[in-house]
Amino acid sequence: MPSKPAPIKKAANKEPAKKEEKAAEPEPAPEAAPAEAAPAEAPAEGEAAPAEGEAAPAEAAPAEAPAAEEPKPPTPPPADAAAPAPEETPAAAAEAPADAAAPAVEETPAAAAEAPADAAAAPATEEAAPAADGEAPAADAEAAEAAPEEPKAPTPPPPPPKEPTSAPVDLFIEDKNDTSVTIIWSQPETIGHTGLDGYTIEIAKDGTEDWKAVNEEPQKSCRYVIKNLTTGDRLKIRVVAVNAGGRSGPCALPEAVLVKEVADRPKVRMPRFLRQRYVANVGAKINLTIPFTGKPKPVVSWTKDGQPLDTKRVNIRSTDRDSIVFIRAAERDDSGVFEMCVKVDDFEDKAQFILQIVELPGAPASLKIVDTWGFNVALEWTPPKDNGNTEITGYSIQKADKKTGDWFTVLEHYHRLNATISDLIMGNTYNFRAFSENKCGISESAIVAKQEAKILKTGIDYKPPEYKERDSSEAPKFTTSLNDRATTVGYSTKLLCSVRGSPKPKVQWMKNQMIIGDDPKYRQICVQGICSLEIRKPGNFDGGVYSCKAKNDHGEATVSCKLEVKQPAVADADKK
Repeated sequence: MPSKPAPIKKAANKEPAKKEEKAAEPEPAPEAAPAEAAPAEAPAEGEAAPAEGEAAPAEAAPAEAPAAEEPKPPTPPPADAAAPAPEETPAAAAEAPADAAAPAVEETPAAAAEAPADAAAAPATEEAAPAADGEAPAADAEAAEAAPEEPKAPTPPPPPPKEPTSAPVDLFIEDKNDTSVTIIWSQPETIGHTGLDGYTIEIAKDGTEDWKAVNEEPQKSCRYVIKNLTTGDRLKIRVVAVNAGGRSGPCALPEAVLVKEVADRPKVRMPRFLRQRYVANVGAKINLTIPFTGKPKPVVSWTKDGQPLDTKRVNIRSTDRDSIVFIRAAERDDSGVFEMCVKVDDFEDKAQFILQIVELPGAPASLKIVDTWGFNVALEWTPPKDNGNTEITGYSIQKADKKTGDWFTVLEHYHRLNATISDLIMGNTYNFRAFSENKCGISESAIVAKQEAKILKTGIDYKPPEYKERDSSEAPKFTTSLNDRATTVGYSTKLLCSVRGSPKPKVQWMKNQMIIGDDPKYRQICVQGICSLEIRKPGNFDGGVYSCKAKNDHGEATVSCKLEVKQPAVADADKK
């Protein structure tokens, strides 16, 4: 690559030589100075112009290259121009290495030597510098073509343009009244990379396009309450989404909205536990909440048993949605039928519940002893005058022995008004009392019978009944018979059977129809009808038929079995 610019440089340097020959001819000196001044002034404004000026010699260089293979020696400069030549050489040499490659530095002396020849008619100090400057841009352009280009970093793509979101969707009215309108909507389908800053809500009167924003700053929520409106106005409403890309298209209601309360028929929502009788004890705190619906706000009124409530006893607090009945400490007089009425314009709804305040009942009105016989006492009583504002669920009866005075409950949760008390002790005197019961519990006091019940002692002659004795006599009968057995010589064995009979039968054991008797080889036992015969270490002759015979006054019975006595097994080694 460095060898290519060399001939171009030489060809370029040859131009001044030709110019020298032309300068030797008799020409006016002032013309040579302007010819070189033009290229000298162009580099002062910009180096692009000299590069274009030198492009023509560079293109012509290949045509002249064969003639310029051996460069001619430079013509010695005149005496008056010899002094500026060394001054120009460093200047040209300083510019050439800064902008061009090493080969340009080798050609610098030739350029420095030829420059005075062109500037013979003018001062060297004024013309030499433009000549040197005119050569330097050519070298720069050649070096730029010859040097390899350095790779540049990839240029980042331009940021995507900021675009607004699409319009919000599904805008509709959630609620409205005389001074406000509540709207809700859904977010836009397309939001984009710039995100969503919020929404602007705008309104305009029906028939105009004078849209005004009702919120100062974009809001994030998809629900908004437009307040401080004038009743009766018809308004157009729309919502616009806002982000860094600007405003989206509007999403408007299809029709103008009339600012007016929507009338809704009133309805009392009576709780389930109040649909039946509500019972509370005396002194309890009553706090009942009954919700209702209706628009505009219904007018709530209460009555008790058809009369206005006593506000000193019952406090009523009503809101837009419910009404509360509050009694700090309930009394029995607070019981009754409470009715609630809600009214909107010409529409109304009523609901009622029953409040019952209860307490412990009083004692039964009376208690008396009706009759006494044997170990028994008959009692009767009457219901209490005060039932505690609820029904009586039962009675409790107690007795007390006059000797000890301790009371014991004999009847509990008893529903009738009469009872018979039994299992009393003869010779004792008893008192009786009765309690009443209801939902709250048992009465605090009781009524005591005025009379006393005395259980008298009476003489009793006990005659035990006569029973005919049962005849249990029975002839002997074996309930378990003997079973055939086999044993080995020298090993004791036992025969078992069971017999019954009344009177107790006498048992005899026999072998081969012969009574065994008191033979010590045999052991005979008979306990509670279980009969056993033990044969101690039987021999070869102890086998046979054994029988057991039972006999009493009513008959006899016999059972038999066969006993086989075997020889013990002998090993083959023992036989030898």
